[in-house]
Order: sequence, then C-alpha cells, then structure tokens
Amino acid sequence: MNYYLLKIGTIERKLPIVSLGRGIKVASFNLLGDSEMVEKIALLMVKKLAKTDFDLLVGPEVKVVPLLHEITRILGKKRYVVCRKNIHGYMVSPVISYHKPGLILDGNDAAFLKGKNVVVIDDVVSSGLTMRVADELIESVGGKVVAHAAVFKQGERNDDFFNNLICLGTLPVFKSS
Repeated sequence: MNYYLLKIGTIERKLPIVSLGRGIKVASFNLLGDSEMVEKIALLMVKKLAKTDFDLLVGPEVKVVPLLHEITRILGKKRYVVCRKNIHGYMVSPVISYHKPGLILDGNDAAFLKGKNVVVIDDVVSSGLTMRVADELIESVGGKVVAHAAVFKQGERNDDFFNNLICLGTLPVFKSS
C-alpha cells in the first residue's frame, strides 16, 4: 500500500492512498478516533473562523462529528447540529433534503436552526455537493449559512465555492492512465 505523509504542526500521519476508480486515487483522511489530530485541527480551525460571526456549526455525519464537538467546546458554544444520512426512530418530524446526497435534520434541530447564522463544516471537500445540499436544507428551515469550512480541499479547483472555502490545506488527487 502507498501512503501520503500528512503533516499538521508537529503531528504526522501516513494516509493510505485509496482508489476511487477510473484511475483516480486519493489520500484517505479520517478523524474518527484520532483525538490528538482532532484537538490540533480544532485549534487551527478556530483561528481560521475567528473573523466569522456565527451561532453554530453544522456538518454531515459522521467523520467530522469529533471536530464539530471540539470546535464547539473551544468556542464555548452550547451545541452543534449533525445532518444525518438516514431517518432514525428517535427523530421527531425529520426534514429531508431531496437532492443527492440525501441529508436529514431531526425536527428539533430544524427548529433550533431557525434564525441562526451557521457555518457548514466537513472534513474533506472534493466537489462541494454535500455542503450545497446542507445549505439548501439549513435555509429551508430558516437558518442562514454564513461560511463553509473544511479541514481539507481534495484536489485543485478554481471556482467561487472553493476559493471562499475556509480550510487548512489541500489533499492531492492522484491520477493514472
């Protein structure tokens, strides 16, 4: 297996390079279970978000959840919201996005988002589609998206969405013929 060496401050991780098919491979970045990395990244993201006026963070399940929690804790905010990918029995009046990838808000979270300024955050953004679907869902319940943040962009793009994305850096895309 090939690896990509990721360095964030004094922390290093060997990210496995995995195939996405059709001659495209990426470095697989996963925050789950890596509390040292989550803490370091959260501190760096808090600095990046310092000039952004927002009430709470919203992110898709599941890999970004530890980061949502840690940034929320550092900033002294009371809560964050997770967009789920499936309806669960504990949900009350779920609000469903109708664009793929499908995202779902518990009705209580949807009510809480009304009138709030929100930063949508994810671990890695490649196309931005998940964030755009989250935006539609948040706005449909009366929240206002004021910024987008990600730990990393995946690959190089030159469009307004990627140019305005708050992030720590870019992970490469490896192409072969």
